[in-house]
Amino acid sequence: MINESVKKLVCYGLETGLSKDCDTVYVTNRILETLGLDEYDEPQENYENVNLEQTLRELLDFAVEKGIIENSIVYRDLFDTKLMACLMPMPHEVIEKFNALYKESPEKATEYFYKLSCDSDYIRRYRIVKDIRWVVPSQYGDIDLSINLSKPEKDPKAIAAAKNAKQSGYPKCLLCKECEGYAGRANFPARQNHRVIPITINNSAWGFQYSPYVYYNEHCIVFNGEHVPMKIERATFSKLFDFVKLFPHYFLGSNADLPIVGGSILSHDHYQGGHYTFAMAKAPIEKCFTVSGFEDIEAGIVKWPLSVIRLRCKDTGRIIELADIILGKWRSYTDEAAFIFAETDGEKHNTITPIARKVGDTYELDLTLRNNIATEEFPLGVYHPHQEYHHIKKENIGLIEVMGLAVLPSRLKDELALLADYIVEGKDIRSNETLEKHADWVDGFRANYPDINRGNVDEILKAEVGKVFVGVLEDAGVYKCTPEGREAFDRFIATI
Repeated sequence: MINESVKKLVCYGLETGLSKDCDTVYVTNRILETLGLDEYDEPQENYENVNLEQTLRELLDFAVEKGIIENSIVYRDLFDTKLMACLMPMPHEVIEKFNALYKESPEKATEYFYKLSCDSDYIRRYRIVKDIRWVVPSQYGDIDLSINLSKPEKDPKAIAAAKNAKQSGYPKCLLCKECEGYAGRANFPARQNHRVIPITINNSAWGFQYSPYVYYNEHCIVFNGEHVPMKIERATFSKLFDFVKLFPHYFLGSNADLPIVGGSILSHDHYQGGHYTFAMAKAPIEKCFTVSGFEDIEAGIVKWPLSVIRLRCKDTGRIIELADIILGKWRSYTDEAAFIFAETDGEKHNTITPIARKVGDTYELDLTLRNNIATEEFPLGVYHPHQEYHHIKKENIGLIEVMGLAVLPSRLKDELALLADYIVEGKDIRSNETLEKHADWVDGFRANYPDINRGNVDEILKAEVGKVFVGVLEDAGVYKCTPEGREAFDRFIATI
């Protein structure tokens, strides 16, 4: 059985182009070494359409049986990455092929690199397909929602091992260039099957890779070659546009650089992009304005729940110049009547979530105004999901959510399924400890649906979750989509 599984993995490498015929003996011996096998009786069959998930499961079960690894998702993931490393081309080979294809077109280069990142199992496609995704219409356009199921839950033994593991400063974080080829440990994922394309933006060394969790099509990460913290500044806009000029079919955006409104990794400067058009990018400008001295730039407020200024021009230098002025104005802007405070007790609150793209022959930069002030009433943030929505979403609203894609916690898969049963069967939702947090929400929408039954309950719940997420985005907007909110927005625009 183990011989067949080894041969299947070798054939998978050939099928996907990770390895070539002349590599077969070498690849086979590397797999045997990893499995601690001294002998091998090669099957005659050449396997086709190899199921990678099944093949790796067979090899992992063998490793568990032989005592090579513990039977835990963490150790299985570390070991199957080690197995996949046996098939991988060296970094210089990947870079050379990427650069050769880039000369034909940027699209061909990214298509190759994305396929490699999937075929290598760095992006675990068989887990990504488990994510639940749907779209709901709203007054702001079609909103994307997803329940993330592709990040595996750690078992208690692995959690304990990670807690007791010796703390290491290498690599410094998940975004450091030193991750490429790293074997991993109980508290850090293996990256032997990971490859990075070096790029130059703003005359500095950066890396281009894909996210292993792929929240949207060709979800990429662009990271600083040095471990330096996130910072939104004039250079940020230059870097975003430098990347978009290299890959005009991709957008690129940055999380904000302050807690609550920022991303999950503020310690390492990085951006996220990809080959996808979000609802925010499709949203029209609802009100145009002109900035003196920048009449060549089309500027306006975007029809979007968050507070977004869009700048459009064929000259990125001009956009960068105006964006830097807006950033400076916003950093220091206070409007007590609108509850906008630049700082309190020496803590700065105002920042921006910027997104750059190219539409036709015109460049666009969306500047999302953010503020992370917290109060006794809203301890997690005034412009953060309010408590009424925490049963669905209480995490930070980062770049991906800002653009119109909800990344919802995995707990909702089981909770919504159980909630559907309770609604259809007429059970008391408040009697269930897990579901009681959803009771007020269900009471609020139940009357809108005269007949909720087994055939429509799931779609009703998805639609209502969509409405919650729109409410979450509205909470994150510093200026609300009301006459008073737009009047306050105009007061800031007047200062530019």
